[in-house]
Amino acid sequence: MKHISKEGSVRVDLVGGTLDLSPINLILPEVVTLNVATTLTAKVKVEMQPAAQVTFISKDYHSKKEFSLQTINGPELCHKEFEQLWFLAEIVRFFSPTVGLVITTESGSPPGAGLGGSSAMGVTVFSALADFFAKKYSPHEMVMIVKDIEAKILGCGPTGYQDYFPAIFGGILALLPQIGQVQVSQLYSEHLCQTLQRQLTLVYSGDSRLSGINNWEVYKGFFDGNVEIIKGLAQIAEISHATYQAILDKSFDQVAALIGREGEIRRGLFPNIFSPKMEVFFSQLKEMLPHAGMKVCGAGGGGCFLVVHAADQKDAVASLLKKHDMQELEFEILPPKVAL
Repeated sequence: MKHISKEGSVRVDLVGGTLDLSPINLILPEVVTLNVATTLTAKVKVEMQPAAQVTFISKDYHSKKEFSLQTINGPELCHKEFEQLWFLAEIVRFFSPTVGLVITTESGSPPGAGLGGSSAMGVTVFSALADFFAKKYSPHEMVMIVKDIEAKILGCGPTGYQDYFPAIFGGILALLPQIGQVQVSQLYSEHLCQTLQRQLTLVYSGDSRLSGINNWEVYKGFFDGNVEIIKGLAQIAEISHATYQAILDKSFDQVAALIGREGEIRRGLFPNIFSPKMEVFFSQLKEMLPHAGMKVCGAGGGGCFLVVHAADQKDAVASLLKKHDMQELEFEILPPKVAL
């Protein structure tokens, strides 16, 4: 029986998050967002089934839920009926299926981790369904469609675009906004990859949060003329561009410090970006390793963060994480999977 399997990387954002909100990305000068595709991957399998229904199987939640094709193709889907499956159901509805489907999913990251796991899953499901139904979409079209669907589901302002591209392209990406599109530049090299993996530790704090709310507060503040928010985003843009330039110049030894600096600005700009647990951890981290830094993934308030450190300090960071009952999420940066 016909089936399609796909995997899409969950990203770790390095610098320039929040700048991927339109039209902030076009108003501020020299905006660029940098992130990496990781071995934390969303996995999707789409299969045909004889019954006139769509069956969602989640390996993460050990759940199985079924909906008739009539319900999926109805005039409007609602959260009350689909609950946490609403996003995926809307993606399936976009294709107006006339045959029964079984969609099996497995996430690559913990819930509320700030790694864009739901977005990676969404665009991977979309890509699998496009292949299943033999529909042709460019990467940019897939991103824009899934981004709009996710914005509808979240219902709290615009969504950024950075979470979707690593699932499609892999590698180390620079996302540069232009009128009507996002230019994707592949920066992957073995040297840069190894440098980042030696100097970054990805941590799951155990706290989850909803990034869309933080993004909306920042978005609204920017257009309400909040001077501190405008200044902070401009500083993040400057550091992000400097990081991009350092990579282009192959000055890889500068990148980790710039990521840490971006994290400092983000912490000062956004209230509650550190959870109380993260505040305590950061204080002890600075006591132990004065030159180390922290960069919250996503919009913050919990979830995951990066510890930026010297290559020979990984064991010291791991020891401190154990003391605070926090989990290191081991990952590798995936090579490019799609040519630009």
